[in-house]
Amino acid sequence: MLAAERRRRIVAEIGRLKFVSTDDLTTLLGVSQETVRRDLALLERRGELSRVHGGATSPQAPVGEEASFSERSGTLAAEKQAIGRAAAALIEPNQTVVIDVGTTALEVARALPADHVGVIATPSLLVAAEASTRPRVEVLVSGGRLRAGDLACSNAQAVEFFGGLRADAAFVGSGGIAPYGLTDFHLDEVATKRAMLANSSHRYVLADSTKFGRTAAHRVCELDGFDILITDAPCPAELRTALSHAGGTVVIA
Repeated sequence: MLAAERRRRIVAEIGRLKFVSTDDLTTLLGVSQETVRRDLALLERRGELSRVHGGATSPQAPVGEEASFSERSGTLAAEKQAIGRAAAALIEPNQTVVIDVGTTALEVARALPADHVGVIATPSLLVAAEASTRPRVEVLVSGGRLRAGDLACSNAQAVEFFGGLRADAAFVGSGGIAPYGLTDFHLDEVATKRAMLANSSHRYVLADSTKFGRTAAHRVCELDGFDILITDAPCPAELRTALSHAGGTVVIA
């Protein structure tokens, strides 16, 4: 296979799967890992992909940057709605449930039945407003410093709130998920997510397939820090293997 054709195959595969590992590309193309790495480096310089640990993904914002709430709301809307419905289906009546911030977390609140009974605790004013339209739902808001766009609360007040709350389940958003763990963009909110996960009986991470292999600036936890990943597509082989080794499972909406 000529080098130009090999690189076209790489770009096409990443366009199809969003993330491809170096090992998978080596098998697909029948070349060495060193050849694959050289191809990935060239394609990254051209802006056709982004290299990450263990492989490559679609071009994305630089590490540490997150698109605005309005931009993210219009991206993979149907997939996020499906994730939200799958998550809401796991919530039982009369439970105390934590729902995090973010566009996908908001879809969990939107998917709650109109007659749902229970407690919803959240650092998100958007989630709180949506949950409050269910007359039999008690809504608890953490308080703290408010971030515009997502209308997310954080700081020591939010951490203390979730540290003192024993929840039946937590649905936590993500900036990225890769074999080395769960990451997010906002430092103050990382501590809040950790408190949510540490004090919940069942721990779910919400991540659409664009988050596979992506790394945000701040580590939330390793893959054994939660129980179930809820997503919209099968995970790349490397991530699927790492999740299995960590004892996690995947629910595909």
